[in-house]
Amino acid sequence: MNIANSTELICFIILGTIVIVGALGVVFLNNIVYSAFLLGGVFMSVAGLYLLLNASFVAAAQILVYVGAVNVLILFAIMLVNKREELKPIKGLQLRRILSGLVCSGLLILLIRVDLTTTWNLPGPNAIGELSTERIGEHLFTDYLLPFELASVLLLMAMIGAIVLARRDVLVSDIGTGESADQILIEKKKTPILIDKISQ
Repeated sequence: MNIANSTELICFIILGTIVIVGALGVVFLNNIVYSAFLLGGVFMSVAGLYLLLNASFVAAAQILVYVGAVNVLILFAIMLVNKREELKPIKGLQLRRILSGLVCSGLLILLIRVDLTTTWNLPGPNAIGELSTERIGEHLFTDYLLPFELASVLLLMAMIGAIVLARRDVLVSDIGTGESADQILIEKKKTPILIDKISQ
């Protein structure tokens, strides 16, 4: 094993460890803000794995779409949610955890079985270099046009959801008049409390 292969192996081990630990942190941490930041770290590590595979365009798209758009959108949605709402206890939470644990364990066993029983083609095909961007563009707008457009609709729905969360009424009542706060009260013109003495 030469220096290049050993360096690639070390980078793969480091990035793979970050992905696994970060994903476990996203699932098990109670603080949702920390989970969102860890999710961004997982996305960045996956982009690093793409770079190890000589897929520079996919790595850049991973950072732009997932870290720069999806993860930021998740953080905005978390910060705009009204924190005054009390979390109600969920009925049957223990049963849900057991069922989700069984499903995830089954998927993990299936992935391990596929990994052990598949004859991998090593080394893989030669990298096409700068032509990869052209090939990806051709496939996106010919063979995979429908999934590409569906993904854009999904991102549009997420953006609309963030706008709906941002427009939620936070105030219960007006501080000055005591009226119940609704959209009409929020948009109503109010007379200023402080009057400029110069204008009198």
